[in-house]
Amino acid sequence: QVQLVESGGGSVQAGGSLRLSCEASGLLYSGYCAAWFRQAPGKEREGVASIYGDTGSILYSDSVKGRFTISRDAAKNMIYLEMNSLKPEDTAVYYCATGYSRGYCSFVPKTYHYWGQGTQVTVSP
Repeated sequence: QVQLVESGGGSVQAGGSLRLSCEASGLLYSGYCAAWFRQAPGKEREGVASIYGDTGSILYSDSVKGRFTISRDAAKNMIYLEMNSLKPEDTAVYYCATGYSRGYCSFVPKTYHYWGQGTQVTVSP
């Protein structure tokens, strides 16, 4: 069974950077997506970035495109999210997730079977 543990969250001033890490205790098999989601108080959980295991195809939400970078190291069972030029609206609990997908990743939460506990990211203006 896959277990995910996030780390690297914290508080930062607007314009700053953070690097989130997610350790997956299970293998990242082919056909699986690895993704980062976030959820702010009172808001729906939204996809931030995803990467497909077979092809390395990456998807970003429009709100983070050009600022965030997702990467993975399957051999080490690690997923990363490099966040630059952070904005106050990036404040949220960030979750890593994995799940099976037929050829590409999406930001539909139900397609992700395993979730981490979340790590808080707070961006001050």
